[in-house]
Amino acid sequence: MGWLILALMGAVTFLYGLSTHAALLCLLVKPLPVLALLGWLHDAPPSDYRRWISLGLIFSLVGDVLLAWPGDLFVFGLGTFLLAHLAYLKAYLSDCRRLALLPLVLALGVEAVLLGILVSNGLGPLLFPVIVYGTAVSAMLWRALARLGTAVPKRSALLAAAGALAFVFSDSVIGINRFVSPFHTAPYIIILSYWLGQWGIAASAFNKSERLKQFP
Repeated sequence: MGWLILALMGAVTFLYGLSTHAALLCLLVKPLPVLALLGWLHDAPPSDYRRWISLGLIFSLVGDVLLAWPGDLFVFGLGTFLLAHLAYLKAYLSDCRRLALLPLVLALGVEAVLLGILVSNGLGPLLFPVIVYGTAVSAMLWRALARLGTAVPKRSALLAAAGALAFVFSDSVIGINRFVSPFHTAPYIIILSYWLGQWGIAASAFNKSERLKQFP
């Protein structure tokens, strides 16, 4: 129950800071929900899968701080979340290596559409970093979807796929808000879908016989 309380306290306080433009408060509490997930994840059965998911959450923690830090550290945050996605990709590959052509086509299609929108609006010096990041995210989504319908426990596969989709949605809104057309509710949509995605990914480390302890 303690991890749930920490996550909720961090989330509610961050949303309050966001609504009141309290940058320092946001910086201090933004990492708490992911930190809570990281602690909760230690209740999952030890495995290579859990270790890689844990590493992805650690990189995400650093990325949270970099993106909330005063000043524009977007590129550094992008690089850190790139490492997080690569860790999640490695986790998915640890228990499923089938080719899965349909998920591959879907992931490539999502990347092509989003990059097409962003590039058409001009990325300047961020063109190459965004393409590299988009490729890593698409690979992560592909491998998450590839686990569906395999010998991987069904609940784990569904949670990972849902988490990956929510994470990709969050990243897409970041790109649109930053490079295409900023809108007022974007920060709320971004952070809520991001937390949901991270929860799904972390929860996928619990196999089908394991109860999702303390995070119902």
